Formats: sequence, C-alpha cells, structure tokens
Amino acid sequence: MELEKNYDHAKAEEKIYKMWEESGFFNPDNLPGERKESYTIIMPPPNANAPMHVGHALFVTIEDILIRYHRMQGKKTLWQPGTDHAGFETQVVYEKKLDKEGRSRFKMSREEFYKEVWDFVQSNKHITENSLRRLGASCDWERNIFTLDSEIVKVVYQTFKKMHEDGLVYRSGRICNWCSKHQTGLADLETKYEERIDTFYYFKYGPFTIGTARPETKFGDKYVVMNPNDKRYEQYHHGDILDLEWINGPIKATVIKDEAADMEFGTGVMTITPWHDPVDFEIAQRHKLDIQQIIDTRGKLLPIAEEFAGMKIAEARPKIVEKLKAKGLLVEEKTDSNYKHNIQTCYKCSTVIEPQIIPQWYIAMTKPLPDGRPSLRDMAVKAIENKDVEIITERFEKTFMHWMENLRDWPISRQIWWGIPIPVKYCDDCKEVIIDTEDAVTQCPQCKSPALTKDPDTFDTWFSSGQWPYATLMANDAKRGTKDIEQFFPTQIMETGWDIIFFWVARMIMLSYYRMDKPPFKKVFLHGLVRDKDRQKMSKSKGNVIDPLGIIDTYGTDALRFALIFSTAAGNDIPLAEDKIKGMKHFANKLWNISRYILMSTEVDSKRQTADSKPEGNTEEDKEILAKLETLIKSSTEHMENFRLHEASQDIYQFTWREFADVYIEASKIQLQDENLKENTKKILLHILIQNLKLLHPFMPFVTEELWGKMREAGILKNDALLMVNNWPK
Repeated sequence: MELEKNYDHAKAEEKIYKMWEESGFFNPDNLPGERKESYTIIMPPPNANAPMHVGHALFVTIEDILIRYHRMQGKKTLWQPGTDHAGFETQVVYEKKLDKEGRSRFKMSREEFYKEVWDFVQSNKHITENSLRRLGASCDWERNIFTLDSEIVKVVYQTFKKMHEDGLVYRSGRICNWCSKHQTGLADLETKYEERIDTFYYFKYGPFTIGTARPETKFGDKYVVMNPNDKRYEQYHHGDILDLEWINGPIKATVIKDEAADMEFGTGVMTITPWHDPVDFEIAQRHKLDIQQIIDTRGKLLPIAEEFAGMKIAEARPKIVEKLKAKGLLVEEKTDSNYKHNIQTCYKCSTVIEPQIIPQWYIAMTKPLPDGRPSLRDMAVKAIENKDVEIITERFEKTFMHWMENLRDWPISRQIWWGIPIPVKYCDDCKEVIIDTEDAVTQCPQCKSPALTKDPDTFDTWFSSGQWPYATLMANDAKRGTKDIEQFFPTQIMETGWDIIFFWVARMIMLSYYRMDKPPFKKVFLHGLVRDKDRQKMSKSKGNVIDPLGIIDTYGTDALRFALIFSTAAGNDIPLAEDKIKGMKHFANKLWNISRYILMSTEVDSKRQTADSKPEGNTEEDKEILAKLETLIKSSTEHMENFRLHEASQDIYQFTWREFADVYIEASKIQLQDENLKENTKKILLHILIQNLKLLHPFMPFVTEELWGKMREAGILKNDALLMVNNWPK
C-alpha cells in the first residue's frame, strides 16, 4: 500500500473530526464494549464571546489527552462541554463596543442592554465551539450547555434559596471594592495591586501630625486614632474631645485608642475615613463611630467638600493641599519619589478602587451549617487534608491552605446588568426580604402589600460557575431525562490554570460539599500559563501573542498540541515559540514517513494483523526493539496515570524517532532482504507501528487516526474500529 508522499493536515483534520462526531463515540452512552467504570471531566467553560487564545489550546489539549487515554483504557468517558456568559468580563467587552459606537449602557434600559449582549454572545458562541472542534476536543456535544441556560439558572437559584434558609447568605452594608468606571463592587480576587509613586503629605491636626497620600478623603475626619501602647501619646485618653482647625474650619475630634494604629508608620497617629477605607471601617465598627461618605460612586467629591464638590480626585487633590497650606496646616510635602505604595485597582480597567459602603449579598464562609456540618471553608480544608480532593502539585496545596486561613465572607452580588439576576424582592412597607426564584411573587407574603422592589443586582459569575460540576450534570438530566448526576458525579479531575485556584477551584469544592455533601472532583490538575520563548507574558502590546487557529492553519493541530504538552509539567509556566511548533510538525511528518515506508514494505502478504498481535523476535535487533516497546508502554502508562503527560510525550517521541526510525527501521531494510527474516520483520514493523499509533493518539489524534484509517482501508487490520475507541497498549 502506498500513502501520499506528504501528510496534508488541512485536508485530513476537518474530515476526521466529522467522522468522530458522526460515530457518536464522544457520547459515553454510545461507546462500544462493557464499560463499568466512568471517567468524567467537566470542561472549564471558555467565554462564549471571546476568541480562543493559546491558553485555551493548552487546557483543551490536556483534557483531551486525559479523556482519549481513559477512553482507550475502556472507561465510560464523559467530557462535558460548555461555554460561559462570563458576567463582568463580557459586560466590559460589550461596553467597549458601545463606547466605540458613541453609546453607553447608562443611556439604555436594562432590558435593552441585556438583549443586545445576549444577541452578541449567541452570535459569537459558535466561534468558540468551532475552535474547540479544531483543537480536536472529543467532548460530548450532545450535552453542550451554556451558563445562562434556564436549567443552570434553576440550579443556581435553588442553591441561593437553600443558603438563605440556612442563614449562610445575608445582605449587609459593608465596605466593598468599588470600580467607579464600571459602577460595580468587586471581590478581593477581582482587584490587582500596582506599585505607584505618590506625593506623601504631613498635616497638622490639632496637636498631632498626620500623614496621608489621599488628602481628598479627609473632609469628614473627626476621629484621631493612636495605639493604646504608644507611650508618646499616653496623656491622651480614649474618648477625649479636642477642638482644632481643619480643612473647612473648626471641628471637634475624638481620640480613639486602637491597636490598628501602626506605631512605626509616620507619627503613629492617624485620622480615619471609614466610608472609604476597609481598615478605618473596621475601627469604626469596633467603636461604633459615625461614618460619612466623602466621594460618590462616580469618583467625585460630595458637598461635604464644599468648594471642591463635584471634582474628580486628580483635579481636587492639589487644590485641597493648597488650601491646607494657606491655613498653615501643611507640615511637609514629600515629592522626592521615595513614597512607593501598592494601589488597589480594578483588574479589568486599572481604575483605582474607591472603597464604598454599598449593600451587597454575602456568603458566610466560616459559619457552621445549621445541619451540624462545619463551615464552607472548613469542609474544603478537611477535603484537602483527608485527600478527598488531591491538588497536583504539593506547592499549590500549601497555597490553597494558606489562602483558606485568611478567608473573608464572599460578596456574590455585582452591580452589573449581564448575568443571572439575584432572585430577591423587597417589601417597601414591612421591609420583608422575599426569595422569588420564579419571579412570580406579586405581593408580600407577610403583610400582603403589592409594593415590591426587585433587587437590581446580578450574581458574581463565580457563584454560578462555582456550581458548574454538579449544575451541568443536573441541568442535562433535566433537559435530556438522563441520570448523569448518578453516573458521573463526583468527577475524576478538574483541570484548569493555577491562577484561578481561588477564583474557582476553592469555591467549587465549598459549594459542592454544601449542596451535594461530596467533593466535586477527586483531583485538581493545575497547568501553568503559556508564555513566549523568553518566558514573557503574552500580550497584544508586546506583539508576542500566538494565535492558535493561525498556528493550526500553518502547522496542523497535532503540532500545536504536541508542542504545548511536551514541556508541560503540572503547574509550571510553558515557554512556547513558533520554532517549537514547527519542530513538532516535522515529527508528524516523520510519523507519516515511517508509516509510509512500513505500509509499502508490508503489502499483501502481511495483511490480516490484529491490533493486539505480538510477534516474537528472531534477531537481536528484533528483541531489543520489542523490549524497548514494552518498556515504553509501561513507562507511558505510569506517566499518564500520574499526570506526567510531558514525560509520556517525551518518551514516545524519543522512541518513535530514535529507537524505531533511526535504529530498527534501518536494520529492517537489511532483514527484509533475508527470506528467513522477512515475514517476521514485517510483522514486527506493523506491530510496533500499531502500538506507536495507539500511544501517540491522545497527543496527536488527527494524524494517528488518519494513518489508522489507511490501514483499515487496506485490510491490514482485522479490527475495524476507529483508533479513538481501540484499546490502550498493554
């Protein structure tokens, strides 16, 4: 049999993927043979509106390798796909689009905005799904789901209602991270810190000197705080009232003694602005102090600032300093660039976070459950300690546990319009809080008043995606009448990037134990970030972004996949250069040429091999290559079972190119001339090729399936099944 001279990936890949889909084998219910053990991966849902980047290509490659391997191991494999509405992320993208069009969501009704974003996401959703297909994802498209599907929303609402009944969800006017650009509160994890150099000011505050980089917050300062252990100020007592001159005239200031005052910073004395600083807020809460807003949600000063009211911070700051200077209250102004500090900013737009006291819904993370179970945090910690959930690797486990120690209650409401609305109504008359998951309540069940106000907020997208493992299975059961939650939960592994271990992984564990009393998965495999060849983060501004679909067009999916996995130890960042991908294209061509030589050399009289035939070796070369193949099968299997995918790929690569092509195939050319060795040599060549294709299939599925198909067409294999459902080598 003669193959084409070169492997044409562009011609083969679309044809092969269509064949896989039409076979029905992506659906675990259709897999051949008796498969008693299930193996499930719930796909981390990529944003429905965003184009695929190389990070997506990495997670798809890793998960597809695991699914294909376990499918070949005879397991009932489900890879559950889905896409994410991505709440705040998508709203930011769409608001940029509106901005370019000269429009704003603030000049639209909520319903108009939501419909436009819905249409935008639906029109782009297929792009994401087709990209997954091009990457070779053997996921079950019959079970494909979207995070805003009604069945998913129903599960999310059930969880929220149960948490409210259990006293784990509450609404509180606490201080939150506020983005004045996007007009929403953000969780701590949705902010980032940037080192900046600012002018630092020292002002006279009665008998004290206070330091600040933010004089614009000081209009409402009427409490002066010092550490009770600071001997410099022992003559002042908690509750003392002092008369002093301040920004807008005389005020009365109260002395507060609190250990939050850092004796080593500045003069050890500070004034507090509880509305706009979390530390100050906590001091005010402890001592039951008055709280006053100075800056509005748009980042402008309020009337308390008198002549500065309505000004943005950047404009007002120098003018406020000038006023204090004119009053003789400016002690020192450090402008020599030696005050560096970390500024908290919005992770999407880098706007400086302006803390605000705004009512938000919170989940209590450390409160024991009313049914006697420990808190959400403690259940997750116990799961890791008992190895009910194992994090690969140990360093991430330590990071996880450290984060859990300092866990604060989780704000799950966002002041955005795109996402799952919070199903709450408030009675304007008796102030009753009504959980209305069906949006059917028209009067207060307590006082019968029809005066109801809908909660305007939307769930944090991580609250819904934190329920993804069980919600997807439950939702599909509701849609399809199946029992997936019984068959496939808990899942075997959650594979995702290390950078969202707290955003997502921790919350999935907590919510799963709360709702299902089980872990959502048994293992967590955290991959690293894909970087350029110089280990720099990829970004459009640097011009070092690799477009996975463009790479596929040039070099083929298999080359990209193999290049990504070749150096991917769990949790390590991956340097990726086009030369590396090009090298793996050469490897795919090498495999094609190896197969071409063998099939041309073993025509007709070597037909009727089965995929599991094991010939004996006659020569030393025969025995050596068969022994090395056996070693390779054992090592590859062990690596795969222990998530050392990079080591398995390296071993298979070395065997294929060096041991098989460079050594044995060269020896076979002589043996095929010997009538006594010829037939057995042909059997060995075919046997090794067959096993080689099986070992490589999870990594390079397209070229291996194409070669397998050529062998089936030629009648060389008795086994007529697709390679994707053949047995892994034993």
